[in-house]
Amino acid sequence: MKYKSLSDRIFDALNYLFLALLAVSMLFPFLYIFSVSFTTFEEFLKSEILLWPKVWVTDAYEYILQSKPFVRAMGMTVYLTSVGTIVNLLFTASMAYALSRKIYGQRLMMFMVLFTMLFSAGMIPTYLMVKATGLLNSIWALILPSAIGPFSLIVVRQFFLNIPTELYEAAVVDGANEFRIFWQIIMPLSKPVLAAFGLFYAVGHWNTYFGGILYLNDPREWPIQVILRQIVIQSDAKNALGAAEQMMLENPPPPETIQMAAILVATLPILIVYPFLQKHFAKGVMVGSIKG
Repeated sequence: MKYKSLSDRIFDALNYLFLALLAVSMLFPFLYIFSVSFTTFEEFLKSEILLWPKVWVTDAYEYILQSKPFVRAMGMTVYLTSVGTIVNLLFTASMAYALSRKIYGQRLMMFMVLFTMLFSAGMIPTYLMVKATGLLNSIWALILPSAIGPFSLIVVRQFFLNIPTELYEAAVVDGANEFRIFWQIIMPLSKPVLAAFGLFYAVGHWNTYFGGILYLNDPREWPIQVILRQIVIQSDAKNALGAAEQMMLENPPPPETIQMAAILVATLPILIVYPFLQKHFAKGVMVGSIKG
């Protein structure tokens, strides 16, 4: 058994200490938000830094969950994340598969993909394109313009290039066409890389707020991050939720606790999904980017 030297052990101890402090610094905001969302307003005013409530109350959660704008925005975000991620994966995988095959104009297509990674049209041309295609005030304005991520496309294509050519040849001999090869052979083998980039796409859709502000004029179509922005920026969170129309409690909680509860509810779902995809996350990215 090889023993570590004193300098190596000191380095490991300092490394562990640094990582522990880094983890604490990242967890502290979540603990603060969690504590404030469950505390009473009197305790919030008395405490400079609140890490654990003495008296637990759920008034803020009852208020936001009874607010129709908030619940509707959560539903829109779930729909946007689900449909958008499926569209992203289908478009990315299909184009990556086409570019991994020997087709006419492949180099030109790859150049165009790489070009879009370095240069984008900009906000105004993109807005004009969305307006010209009739996508304004539609949830599809947040999905179709970003249906394919250039970086994701390149990594998924590299993953497809690493699949043995014998599988393609055997499928062709058995009479399979390109669509059947893609759907029944390539897609099942691509679960790790699709899970990894599916997480990327899902997080991007869940955190969408600027596109919602830019393309959606109807507040009923806003995703949760736009509502959350309204709650956090406005001094009165009840007005941000449309309190005049949606007042469900006789004594509504203070704006500060409403803000923290809304932030926690909007963040929690994506944090719950991540552990289930974590085992595929590193594997999918590494396989698609290193081999070949």
